Amino acid sequence: MEQLRKYFDETFNISEEDWKIFSSKLFRLELPKKEILLNIGQTENYLSFIEEGVVRFYIPRLENDLTTGFLFKGTFLSAYDSFLTQTPSKYRVETITPTILWRLTYCDLQDIYRQTTIGNLIGRKASEELFLKKHQRELSFLHDTAEERYLRLFTERPELIQHIPLKYIASYIGVTPQALSRIRKRIS
Repeated sequence: MEQLRKYFDETFNISEEDWKIFSSKLFRLELPKKEILLNIGQTENYLSFIEEGVVRFYIPRLENDLTTGFLFKGTFLSAYDSFLTQTPSKYRVETITPTILWRLTYCDLQDIYRQTTIGNLIGRKASEELFLKKHQRELSFLHDTAEERYLRLFTERPELIQHIPLKYIASYIGVTPQALSRIRKRIS
């Protein structure tokens, strides 16, 4: 919880009183790699902060899953569309590496909004962070080549990309594993 407290101090300058209320609602969850956090048809009930690990969002397919996103250590995690609307998810969320999360339930977050002076700011920051990741990915598909998307992912998180199987990276940038292999060979 120390990492989360530091993040909240640096980002929000959270008061001790608000931190006590907020932290009293949090619970820690340790997960192995390849653990499903949310399945298709389930409703997202958690807003989480990733203390450690890598998580992927994907749509399962018979041949190749369609990976739509990755989240890393130090970021918020949620199937946010499902969380906001409290409706079933149309995709899966899974850990890629052993992962440690700090989680809040939907109901607890609503309580935090009502009980603290900083709750709405925290909720806004989490939603903005998740929105910006989604928006950047959409723009990347409109403007960048697969090679540029790969290089950006590699440049932004080089230490973590080693933990993501190449087939997930290929799916994420919109190419086959064979095409990714050619991209990697070309840029090395």
